[in-house]
Amino acid sequence: METGPADGAPARRPRKDAARNRAALLAAADDLFARCDSPGDITMSDVAASAGVGKGTLFRAFGDRTALIGALYAARLEPLDAAVSHGPPPLGPGTPPAERVPALLDALLCFKLDHRHLMLALEGTGSGSPYQAEHYGRWHELLRSALAGVPGLADPGFTAHALLAAVRADLVEHLAGDRGTDRDELRSQLQEFVRRVLAGP
Repeated sequence: METGPADGAPARRPRKDAARNRAALLAAADDLFARCDSPGDITMSDVAASAGVGKGTLFRAFGDRTALIGALYAARLEPLDAAVSHGPPPLGPGTPPAERVPALLDALLCFKLDHRHLMLALEGTGSGSPYQAEHYGRWHELLRSALAGVPGLADPGFTAHALLAAVRADLVEHLAGDRGTDRDELRSQLQEFVRRVLAGP
């Protein structure tokens, strides 16, 4: 006799399979982006093959390459997102702007250094401009609101754009990848730049 949905286990199995496939696809994409020479070389077929599933499974899980990249970014960002949203100082809410702004940019730089090719792929998904991408708008608003509390800063919105330009994925790739600049040196240079911006003229 066939087992129906009311029996429980068969109804749950597809959801478990979907969750397992999704995790395998994210892990495969993460590994491929980490090892590739260029993020543009990574195709949906590559991800499906690496995860050991069919392309149909991949497209059902994520829809398209942009959504896959966005999902992988969100998954890897979770710890930082939690720290920024409700964590303690210096990243969390309530931290004085002079402390929070440098901490946010340092954390973002480190994240991009740890996920260089993923971030290059992500910043290329904004309808031809990284500034149209959803993640950019979120970081810009986060910085803009923090900068609004800095005394004497005339235009927090523009300043947020200028500071984010210093941690663009293509610049990080150029400095860390092409020029081989040391991680600690990059962090130190960024902190000095941010300090000067916050100090004003």
